[in-house]
Amino acid sequence: MKLNQLRYICEVARRDLNVSAAAEALYTSQPGVSKQIRMLESELGIQIFERSGKHLTQVTPAGKDILQAAHRILGDVENIRSIADEHLDDARGSLSIATTHTQARHALPGVVSTFREHYPRVSLHMHQGTPMQIAELAAHGGVDFAIATEAIDLFEDLVMMPCYRWNRSVIVPDGHPLLDEDPLTLESLAEYPLVTYVFGFTGRSKLDQAYRQRGLEPEVVFTATDSEVIKTYVRLGLGVGIVASMAYDPERDDGLKAIPAGHLFESSVTNIGFRRGTYLRGYMYEFIRLFAPHLSREVVDRAMAIRAQEDRDALFRELEPELAEH
Repeated sequence: MKLNQLRYICEVARRDLNVSAAAEALYTSQPGVSKQIRMLESELGIQIFERSGKHLTQVTPAGKDILQAAHRILGDVENIRSIADEHLDDARGSLSIATTHTQARHALPGVVSTFREHYPRVSLHMHQGTPMQIAELAAHGGVDFAIATEAIDLFEDLVMMPCYRWNRSVIVPDGHPLLDEDPLTLESLAEYPLVTYVFGFTGRSKLDQAYRQRGLEPEVVFTATDSEVIKTYVRLGLGVGIVASMAYDPERDDGLKAIPAGHLFESSVTNIGFRRGTYLRGYMYEFIRLFAPHLSREVVDRAMAIRAQEDRDALFRELEPELAEH
């Protein structure tokens, strides 16, 4: 059994059983990947993937258990490298982060700037995607940290920690009738078509939940993953926008006004997560602390040591008053 064989089966599984895509990602040939998978299956005496002709169709029950073990082994290999790198030079390395457009554009720039001042020899890599893609990348070791509001709690292999609380604003063009509503009500808002986030993005579930609780049906006419795109289409007159409050800048967003809507929608919490068992280098602890000051090294270590999610939730309930509002 070779480490490369474990890398191959994990990458094939991650690429929805597309061997060609896996080979491309691994900078090798498709026949080479297929051959190594067959050799591993022959050595183990068990099939990891079911096949139809030359195509892989699904992961076998035994394959699922083997893939879980392979992910752990490959994670431990990366940890060994990280431990060695930490002792060789604790201020040099790399840090990869997967997050949404909203976090990357509005929540992270100041943190990244400060981090770079402290650690100029650490290269930063940011990946943007859907919350599900973000969580999968972190759970499978594709990135060091996942930062998102939605979906991150669906993966048991992630150590998940709350960073800050935030809410929404209604974005309208100058002179819009809703600017005269005081206070703004959900019933008044429901009279206008909505331009907002794709479902599953940036706390969208809280918005839908608020409408349902009042027996209202939002007329969502346009959705996007990026708050800047949403504001563009509000300017075009498609409807009123609902975005994270941090996404509105009165100086930059000419022609638009923001109406705070925290009284209409339950607030959301952005989390940072990383794969359980990850060896965190010193600069990784510092990045977490810069992003969420209440997450000290001691708190992060406590969270990593707790196996049950309910016990981890209890730990963070103690820290809830320290969550900053964005």
